Amino acid sequence: MTDVLVAGGGPAGRALAGACARRGLSVTVVDPDPHRKWQNTYGLWADEVPHLPERAIAAAPAATKAFGAREHRLDRGYWVLDNTGLREWLAEPQVQVVSGKVASAEHGPRGSTAVLADGRRLAAAVYVNASGAPRGRTEQTAYGLVLPAEQAERLEPGAAGTAVFMDWRDGTQSFRYLLPLGDGTVLVEETSLAHRPGVPIAELAQRLHARLAAAGIRAAGRVERVRITLDVPLPVRGQAVPFGAAGGLVHPATGYSLATALQLAPPVAAALAGAFDAGPQAAARAARKALWPPEARAVHALRRHGLRALCGMSPAQSAQFFDLFFALPVPAQRAYTSGRADLAGTASAMANLFRAAPSGIRRKLLG
Repeated sequence: MTDVLVAGGGPAGRALAGACARRGLSVTVVDPDPHRKWQNTYGLWADEVPHLPERAIAAAPAATKAFGAREHRLDRGYWVLDNTGLREWLAEPQVQVVSGKVASAEHGPRGSTAVLADGRRLAAAVYVNASGAPRGRTEQTAYGLVLPAEQAERLEPGAAGTAVFMDWRDGTQSFRYLLPLGDGTVLVEETSLAHRPGVPIAELAQRLHARLAAAGIRAAGRVERVRITLDVPLPVRGQAVPFGAAGGLVHPATGYSLATALQLAPPVAAALAGAFDAGPQAAARAARKALWPPEARAVHALRRHGLRALCGMSPAQSAQFFDLFFALPVPAQRAYTSGRADLAGTASAMANLFRAAPSGIRRKLLG
């Protein structure tokens, strides 16, 4: 029997597995394809995980901009991650990796048993579900192409060294996202921030290809398809420990979760290890408590309210809303996007935005 079994070998699962191993626990990760490269492009604000090593950072754009109806220069550093370097940083040699897919889990007073799709059964004291979020009603979807920087410059001058966090200027239900990848290429993406049900990726692909064609760009390059569930329910009582997207760590109004998983892995592992001698159920309860203290639950509720407001906005209102948001002081922006347990900061940011909003936006925010 292993101390901790983690179902899912993505960045969140590997982060928690490594943190548990460093606490002296025996850890097994079950991964359907352990050697498969992580394909998605990951980004985060530099102030969220400032201790990231250089090998895990592919690019640190010189500037970050956002557009509602007008341009905003964002005074926060943004990092594009190097997936190979990130994986190396998260790896711990003590962690055992098993190739397979967990089909179900059985729980009892002495621990849990993961039942794999091929019938194998793996016993563990604590079972962690880091296998990703289930499909939900509200989704963020995106379609992107990786282009040579000189082509991306036709869409946005300076794109080779500037992250365009979002661009709502053309009045559609989706926004543009341009991210220099540090190797002479730029990810250009058409993103639906939040929609119920999610905007079909094929529709976003059509919009992006039309945009590229209008700029005289022949669409070619590596494709990225993104589908993120935004309304995963918070964990209820149980013996499993949901983590990462499976544990509701996706920000309901932005779709980001990686930085949160990296931040939480050490304290969750510490809580689990600290209660381990009291038994599997006590260890799981301690981990879940570290994941979702009352302040984090309250902030999540406010963010879910923000998600509902965004889903009801027209394209013009979305652009106006983000003009207001990016006009807030940086600490207020940081509180809402990154202050997972900062209830006072999140509530203050939302109140300040509401006071600055015109009546049409206020009605949407009241929901």
